[in-house]
Amino acid sequence: MAETKTVQIPTEDLKILWKKSLDLLLYFQKICDANGLRFFLCGGSCIGAVRHKGFIPWDDDIDVFMLREDYEKLKDVWEKCADTKRYSYQRTSKTEYTRFQHTTIGDENTCFIKERQKDLDISHSIRIDVIPLDGCPSSRIRRKMQMLWALLFSLFVVGEPHESHGKFLGFISRLLLLGFKTPASRYKIWRFAEKQMSKYPIKDCEKVTELCTWYQYMVNEYPKSAFASSIDMEFEGHMLPVPVGYDIYLKMAFGDYMQLPPPEKRVAKHDVIWYDFDHSYKQYKGRYYC
Repeated sequence: MAETKTVQIPTEDLKILWKKSLDLLLYFQKICDANGLRFFLCGGSCIGAVRHKGFIPWDDDIDVFMLREDYEKLKDVWEKCADTKRYSYQRTSKTEYTRFQHTTIGDENTCFIKERQKDLDISHSIRIDVIPLDGCPSSRIRRKMQMLWALLFSLFVVGEPHESHGKFLGFISRLLLLGFKTPASRYKIWRFAEKQMSKYPIKDCEKVTELCTWYQYMVNEYPKSAFASSIDMEFEGHMLPVPVGYDIYLKMAFGDYMQLPPPEKRVAKHDVIWYDFDHSYKQYKGRYYC
């Protein structure tokens, strides 16, 4: 494989990426609406809708939340109703490893290869990230156990030690990865951990949380009422759903989200090594990935 390095996407290409990503999101919305599945713009996409009525000017992806119940239904719905040759569903499983904690929906006619996945034979297309929301137990002991299961899930799904969470946790996580090296053993652990962390039905909880993400967001406990329903908000000329309590959610997750970050932080967050918005990633296998 050729030596690779990350690239910056120029503004004119970023606008093409937005158009492709928006088309993908609208197709995702069509499938969800037709099958009674709810989703909400989240993260930078939600901030973009509220603050910019579209993409944050330097953003390069789309993120959505789904309540766990709908999230688990998505795979079957997608396989039955979507054009799967064009639009792929990806989620790490017993037979597929993506190095993602969440689900992605991709446009197979495009190419968007990220540095941290260049060794994987997966779909390297333009994708939207679909992140589940889980019930958050009111018991502090159960909540701490949920967090531990979530960290264990993250460790074995991603396959990378928790170096940013302190030296001790980094040391323990490296030992665990060394002790369980085979995909089969790691699958058994993370699958069990996933069941444990997501076993609290949202209908029985007062709060919800996001566990298939970075630790800094795992600790957040959002009021369930913030996601009880959605409201439509303009996003690049289309009306798309955001949480009815978007202000509560965004302040808890990002602080003063209406304030623009300093100029040096107005950059895309993903390490892209190659992109082609008009051709499939498959023609680059052996050159930019695998």
